[in-house]
Amino acid sequence: MNIQPYILNEIKIPQFHTPVSEVLKIFNEFPYSHLPVMQGDIYMGCIPVADARIFEAGKPIEDFQYALEGFFVRNTDNWIDVLHNFSKNDANIMPVLDENNQFLGYLELQDIMNLFTESPFLNNPGGIIVVEKGIKDYSFSEVCQIVESNGADVLGAFVSGTENERAQITLKTGKVPFNAIFQTFRRYGYEVISQHPEDSFSSDLQDRSRYLDKYLNI
Repeated sequence: MNIQPYILNEIKIPQFHTPVSEVLKIFNEFPYSHLPVMQGDIYMGCIPVADARIFEAGKPIEDFQYALEGFFVRNTDNWIDVLHNFSKNDANIMPVLDENNQFLGYLELQDIMNLFTESPFLNNPGGIIVVEKGIKDYSFSEVCQIVESNGADVLGAFVSGTENERAQITLKTGKVPFNAIFQTFRRYGYEVISQHPEDSFSSDLQDRSRYLDKYLNI
């Protein structure tokens, strides 16, 4: 998805010669974690709000350039990569540069999060399934084939965790009877991690467990 329509230029970007006191005024008006800093037309990095609040207010930002963080995204990046950069840099504002390193503006985290919530993965009706298999044994093509062979659409899938050489895959499917999908996953060696009331295998295990408890307590 194109991020170009979400690039903003609503604040006056501080320059190297801008005093810290002016930067603090912007931080007090806007709840940003960072602010981009320029030297002329050149993007120099972002100053974190936590650092700005302890710097001497009368001095220019240039005196504290060692504190600038150099993260940014390109205007050609997709929104998933942009979201990853927000997370990696613990920021809620993201400078955008073009291929010639010209500063184009910035993105706000909330706008990119809205793109995610409006995506079919979250917005379309369906069900969430979490399955697990060895890291070297699973493939997304196999996961999709299992779902689609049971007459369902895959609305999205991603690796939601890795531990002890096993990967958890979270996927969203269109609305169909899910029990057949669960059984197919198990035939292919996947463990169904998520709990579903329509999962007959899980229900059978619970019934057998209750029967065994009753038998042992006789």
